[in-house]
Amino acid sequence: MKIVSTPNAPAAIGPYSQAIISNGMVYTSGQIAIDPATGAINGTTIEEQSEQVCKNLQALLEAAGTDLSKVVKTVCFLADMNDFAAFNAVYAKYFVSNPARSCVAVKTLPKNVLVEIDTIAEL
Repeated sequence: MKIVSTPNAPAAIGPYSQAIISNGMVYTSGQIAIDPATGAINGTTIEEQSEQVCKNLQALLEAAGTDLSKVVKTVCFLADMNDFAAFNAVYAKYFVSNPARSCVAVKTLPKNVLVEIDTIAEL
């Protein structure tokens, strides 16, 4: 098992790693719309926040030695399922390989963001 850490994605805000490599797979922690350069939430709309989340995931996967095209599974959390269509429009730009996915609405996300995504990818 190897811990993945990069300044190009937000630092963990709790007792966890940004990502872990194990048995040829990369497991990312859930990413929210934190700009790694400022530590602030980037965006107020689902589209803006989804863009930042996808960029954070892209940076983590690159630090691990893989990329978004190797993602086999995502888990997506939305604060409001009414944002589903707008979220999908951004998601589709990044996850062009159409990985398996779960997408659920949750009551509250960290820092009251609108979206969080975690991934499992091949190396």
